[in-house]
Amino acid sequence: MSRPPVNPAQPASGPERGEESDAQAHKETSGTAGDRRPRGVAVISAVVLLEALALMAAAAWYAYQLLTGAPVLTFWGAVFTLGLLLAFSVWLFAVGHYLFRGYRWTRAAALVAQLFVLTIGFPTMTGGLVLPGLAMIIPAVAAIVFLFHKDVIAYASRTGGTTGVL
Repeated sequence: MSRPPVNPAQPASGPERGEESDAQAHKETSGTAGDRRPRGVAVISAVVLLEALALMAAAAWYAYQLLTGAPVLTFWGAVFTLGLLLAFSVWLFAVGHYLFRGYRWTRAAALVAQLFVLTIGFPTMTGGLVLPGLAMIIPAVAAIVFLFHKDVIAYASRTGGTTGVL
C-alpha cells in the first residue's frame, strides 16, 4: 500500500497518519480558497481577449482592403503583415484563455502584449488621436497593475493539479 506524498512544511499529526488525517491533509493542500479566481484575472483576461478581437477586426479590414485593390508597396509584404496580425490575434486569444485558467506562462505573455499596446497607444495619443490613444493606454495600464497584484500572482503561479494541460 502506498502512502500519499507528505509535505515537509506541514507538521505531522502523529507517528502514524490514519485515513482521516490523509483526507484532512488533502483538503488543506487543495482547498477551494486557493482555487478561487481573483477578479484581477478576469479583468486581465477580458482586456487581452478584447485586444485579440481588435486585432482580428484590424486583420479583417486589412484583408478587405488588400482584396479590393488598395495600393500597397509590395503584395507579399502586405500578405506577411496580414499573417502577423492573424498570428498575434490567435496568440492573444490563447493568452487570455489560459490566463483565465491560471497557467503560469500567461503572465509574462500578457505583460509583453500590454507593453506593445503602450508603445502604440502613447504615440497615438500624443499624435492628436486622444480618444483612441486613451482606449489603448487605460486598459493596458489596468492590466499591468492587476498582473502584479498579489492574488493574481498566487493564482497564476500554482503548480501541479489534477486537470490536464490541454
